[in-house]
Amino acid sequence: MDAAAPTLEIQAVELFERDVRLRLPFRFGVVTLTHAPQVFARVRVRLADGRGGTGMAAELLAPKWFDKDPALSNEQNFDQLRAALTIAREQVLAGGEDTAFGHFVRQYPAQRERGAALALNPLVAAYGPALLDRAVLDALCRALALPFHEVVRRNLCGITVTPLTPDLAGFDLDAFLARLRPADHIDARHTVGLVDPIVAADQTARVGDGLPETLEEVVATYGQRWFKLKVGGNVDADVERLVRIAAVLDRIPGGYRATLDGNEQYDDVAGVLALLDRMAAEPRLATLLRSIEFLEQPIKRQAALARPLGELAARLPVIVDESDDGLDAFVQARAMGYRGISSKTCKGLYKSLLNRARCLQWNRAEGLPDALDGGVADARSYRMSAEDLTIQAGLALQQDLALVSLLGITHVERNGHHYVDGMAALPAAEQQAFLAAHGDLYQRSHGAVRLRIEGGRLAIGSLQGVGYASGAEPDWGAMRTMPAPDWPPAAERKP
Repeated sequence: MDAAAPTLEIQAVELFERDVRLRLPFRFGVVTLTHAPQVFARVRVRLADGRGGTGMAAELLAPKWFDKDPALSNEQNFDQLRAALTIAREQVLAGGEDTAFGHFVRQYPAQRERGAALALNPLVAAYGPALLDRAVLDALCRALALPFHEVVRRNLCGITVTPLTPDLAGFDLDAFLARLRPADHIDARHTVGLVDPIVAADQTARVGDGLPETLEEVVATYGQRWFKLKVGGNVDADVERLVRIAAVLDRIPGGYRATLDGNEQYDDVAGVLALLDRMAAEPRLATLLRSIEFLEQPIKRQAALARPLGELAARLPVIVDESDDGLDAFVQARAMGYRGISSKTCKGLYKSLLNRARCLQWNRAEGLPDALDGGVADARSYRMSAEDLTIQAGLALQQDLALVSLLGITHVERNGHHYVDGMAALPAAEQQAFLAAHGDLYQRSHGAVRLRIEGGRLAIGSLQGVGYASGAEPDWGAMRTMPAPDWPPAAERKP
């Protein structure tokens, strides 16, 4: 630790919302998303020495990812996440003085217990701290007048080995954090959703806003070389769709890389192997199959960590995403043959940092290459991926990019810019503020400020200023206060 991590008291937590409407429908897993609220947190902290700071964070209230129970409506999913935020706010305001990481550790068990009492699964319950932890860290950065990467590298957030992560006992976390370096650029991995048009002939109608709508148009416009391909659990349909995708991607000069995302649509390993066998038997998928970097969470979370992956683990690296419902999930997954885990801001920044430490620890223990040790990671290496949940331009996007680039991840799934019309729905002054502060990351085009992707890459050097990756603030006056959650639903409450 560079110096003793400062302790702080969380004095105020405000939660706001505004609506996000998609320009294109996004099908993943069991849901086709067309709209959802985005939640914003504004937090005020006071350090023990009297200095203060205000921090911010944002995240979409995404339905049918945290809890995929088909009996629940999207509105009920939103209220589940609001309930998790309500619990987290109560806990941090009663948390007294502690380091930023200490606040996270202190509330972790109670957040899960209180969530369980409200029938919130651990993934839902973690959403509350995941948002507030980022806002608290932003406030700490601003109180110290330091950028996010320096606060993490010098461990001024106070990350330590605790009883929650006994497997890291003896691992030098300070030395690990000091090795992390922010990047100036990162590759954007484009998501191909299950109902996305591949070529113009797939469309019966167009949005017609001048932005790319088909995969073919995305490749031509943004020059991307990394792609995330959704598969839906029906082998025949998946193979037919992948063949059509490959017909576009195989034309990219210089080749491409891809990942597959099962979104829990397979019941067991046998179903996934059936897909891979069919892909291997299809000559038109030969290049695509060679391009695959890893397979993300193909098996339903209820069964994913119950049995070893066996032959599947030998075929390609498999990572967990939705099964990552606790600080010990990666340890469990490793025992089953998984080689990686996703980083998602909605699951928690400290979890991402601790899981990256595990990758380094395990790679060293097994003599495997790791980029933090100067190696070139390969299919055997333990890894972290950077995944999206329709993250929106502004705070959420910037904090995610700052985190994953600091972890040393070189490509990140980005889909919010494709399914949503940039910042078009936001006040003009807010759009201009983010463009002025982050002119490398954004541009003004087609009537709004939006993400700038050139040659398939994002320029992110401007995220290294004071604070947690943002030199601008959203327009708080253009939002509504987050409503009290109707969870459990009023109709189900006991009198």
